[in-house]
Amino acid sequence: MHVVVGGASGFLGQPLVAHLRTQGHQVTRLIRSGEPGDDASLWNPAAGRIDQVLIDRADAVINLSGSPISQWPRTPKRKRVIRSSRLECTSTLAAAIARSSTPTIFLSGSGMSWYGVDRGTEALTEADGPGEGFLADVSQEWEAAAQPAVDAGARTCFLRTSLVLDSDGGVLSLMLPAWKLGGGARLGSGDQYMSLITRADWIRGVTHLLDADISGPVNLAMPAAVTNAQYTDALGDAVNRPTFLVAPAFAVRAVLGGLSDDLLGSLQVVPAALTGSGFTFEADDLSSALAHAIH
Repeated sequence: MHVVVGGASGFLGQPLVAHLRTQGHQVTRLIRSGEPGDDASLWNPAAGRIDQVLIDRADAVINLSGSPISQWPRTPKRKRVIRSSRLECTSTLAAAIARSSTPTIFLSGSGMSWYGVDRGTEALTEADGPGEGFLADVSQEWEAAAQPAVDAGARTCFLRTSLVLDSDGGVLSLMLPAWKLGGGARLGSGDQYMSLITRADWIRGVTHLLDADISGPVNLAMPAAVTNAQYTDALGDAVNRPTFLVAPAFAVRAVLGGLSDDLLGSLQVVPAALTGSGFTFEADDLSSALAHAIH
């Protein structure tokens, strides 16, 4: 396939592009500056500008663009950036796909935040309704921005990505230094669920969706969510360090403010659409996931 990728330079985009190329796909990266070429095309999503001919000729478009949500504090300005960086890119790509005479496959970024911050012990499949909160609202708008592509007949999947594990970046790279020093700590009660996927399985899952005959939301998460306490202990075992510390919920909230809601909330996301389409995980449990992710 000829695949166009937005957000190709990030933690997920860069290795995805490399993997797609090893699979024999031609990949064109969307860039906002620098020199365009055979493998890169300039675009300006804030202005709605993109090479229409490129989209017309593509077999698939993957959109991973969006400013990181982990930066803190989430000031009103920061919230505007989080929202606009997602909606502008998605709207620009969806409009270009809709203008094409042969609408391409569209794999559009989203997140498990669509389900909110805290859904307790509820097992959440793609059939479950949305949650509440800032990130839930952004995720719902993010998916809605792709509607022109859906209306034009493009097979569209919304990538509801969970916490992605790899020592090169993401949540694991933030935690590893403390755990290696013996400072790993359970957060609050530790009973809250964490939905996880290795970066390698995330890449394999997205590549699978290029050929899978499914559309709509797709949860990108391991089949079995784990509790924070289980994750804390397993990561300690993986780096051969004790994990007897506890960070009380009140202390987490005092230090992190509103960001603490993301850490203390519980989301148990089930990849029903992905497994139902025939996808199998290389790392389908916590111990194998950490073994794959830490390198």
